[in-house]
Amino acid sequence: MNARSPLIPTPEAAAYGPLPAPAAHTAAELAALLRLLAEHRRPPLHSVTIGHSRDDASRAAATAFADAWRAAGRTVLAVVDWPEQAASWLRPAHRLTDPGPDALVIAAAPLGWAQLARRLARSTPWRPERTFGFASLAEPAATALAGPGVLDGVRGAGPDGDTWRIGPFSVRCESTRMTRSVAGYTLSGT
Repeated sequence: MNARSPLIPTPEAAAYGPLPAPAAHTAAELAALLRLLAEHRRPPLHSVTIGHSRDDASRAAATAFADAWRAAGRTVLAVVDWPEQAASWLRPAHRLTDPGPDALVIAAAPLGWAQLARRLARSTPWRPERTFGFASLAEPAATALAGPGVLDGVRGAGPDGDTWRIGPFSVRCESTRMTRSVAGYTLSGT
């Protein structure tokens, strides 16, 4: 990753065709995501930085999470947005990690998230295992575009309230433990 630019070349992104836009979050998804962070014990998570792409669904999901997190007496250090296309994603990457949050919470469109994750991995002290997201982050193409190992450890919730984790070449659904493969990545359940 460090030897080349973190930007995803246009032909590589185009190979996946049009990527799905994030869907509106559900109450079950938000509740599961909040529970996932609340149950994290080593160490407990109190402060978060929230990131979102600029589409309406991601913005609404980020706002709903921020409101619920604050209502639980926890701290939101920053809310950061980014465009789907940018020159480097360096500024949002630093804005997400510089306040030193216990965790990042992300609601984003797949391509912009993959681009940002590559920048986070290359240019910040980001730890994917301290990153949690809404359903759109588990999009197989985003995992593939981010590159091998970049998203390993990211966890999140699906629209039905089930939770998932990205692992080496996999996304595992925690209740079904289903496995499927996309572009060299096996998608499965933990």
